Amino acid sequence: MKKVDVILGLQWGDEGKGKVVDVLTPRYEVVARFQGGPNAGHTLEFNGEKYVLRSIPSGIFQGGKTNIIGNGVVIDAVLFREEAEALAASGHDLTKQLCISKKAHLILPTHRMLDAAYEAAKGSAKIGTTGKGIGPTYTDKVSRNGMRVGDLLSPDFESIYAAAKARHEKILKSLDYQYDIAELEKQWFEAVKYLRRFHIIDSEYFVNDCLSQDKSVLAEGAQGTLLDVDFGSYPFVTSSNTVCAGVCTGLGVAPNRIGEVFGIFKAYCTRVGSGPFPTELFDETGERLCDIGHEFGAVTGRRRRCGWLDMVALKYSIMVNGVTQLIMMKSDVMNDFDTIRVATAYEIGGRTTSEFPYEITGDLRPVYTEFEGWKCDLRRYGSYEEFPEAFKRYVEFIERQTGVPVKIISVGPDRGETIVR
Repeated sequence: MKKVDVILGLQWGDEGKGKVVDVLTPRYEVVARFQGGPNAGHTLEFNGEKYVLRSIPSGIFQGGKTNIIGNGVVIDAVLFREEAEALAASGHDLTKQLCISKKAHLILPTHRMLDAAYEAAKGSAKIGTTGKGIGPTYTDKVSRNGMRVGDLLSPDFESIYAAAKARHEKILKSLDYQYDIAELEKQWFEAVKYLRRFHIIDSEYFVNDCLSQDKSVLAEGAQGTLLDVDFGSYPFVTSSNTVCAGVCTGLGVAPNRIGEVFGIFKAYCTRVGSGPFPTELFDETGERLCDIGHEFGAVTGRRRRCGWLDMVALKYSIMVNGVTQLIMMKSDVMNDFDTIRVATAYEIGGRTTSEFPYEITGDLRPVYTEFEGWKCDLRRYGSYEEFPEAFKRYVEFIERQTGVPVKIISVGPDRGETIVR
């Protein structure tokens, strides 16, 4: 029986997963999203076109592949419809290719209002949510009050919705939050009709049947490991399990059905929104990384915070995910840097550690190792052997530190600018 291969981010998201899934999908017959919602954007560029996917798996551009939105995902019908219609207009009709789990939870219009109300109530303690209603939807899921895609097929659909809405309105009233959802609600009901056109399935049976038929399946993660609700920099995290274990709960596959685990990281680090970031740069180097790397959120447009590669955090992510192959993105962003630094340990209260701590506080100082920059355009090269020695030293240092091979190196945004070792 085949196993599910997994691709996920090892930092705070935005590692470039969309491009890599698109590069890898020719090898797979099924591509499945297992967690997250439309707060994460996966950007793909090919044939001079640029696409941003929020809920739809990145395998959608490879003709004839089956794409699945798993039970661990939360879906905003309005944003899903916008995304699917834009893809259909560009010649990618999803109705035959895309299946949606009955057990995936729905983001309701009032979930968006709750997201904004909770964030406003936190004042200066804001966690930097995208305001898409993701957190309140997962809250309803774990408190057993959620509304699921399968409910769209129920004759009691309207009353299920009304009960959920009434419960949310009670909370919004207690928070004294002013809002108007009339227009959004109208769009939502129209979008729900659109959603019903797709194959709504028992995805856990579907995925396991695919494996028993020896079909190759790729599970695509959203966000990144350091945003995992259990293992990330809590409370500045997302509401789902972004780690490899999330595949088991988000698709309904057993742990012994996990195969290769592809871990994606940038050659440096970025983070969007609030939360700790040990190697963040507040100087001209940080500005250069942001500008050269076009570090702005695909969905939110927010400027990303930038810093050096954090080996302590990277090794931690590799450990909790069981990563078997590394994929390094955006190496080309540092083409012109004289010196490149990597954090190899943390100094906390006079003590040096190479373990990722329970809490990242203000007295943490990264301990850096310096590398000579490669000072050339990596996009010129077509194979690993051709790369300059300085760049190879950087890659091989990462391999020695992590004990995991760097199998794919991206040297530009296009599908073709990818070196496979």
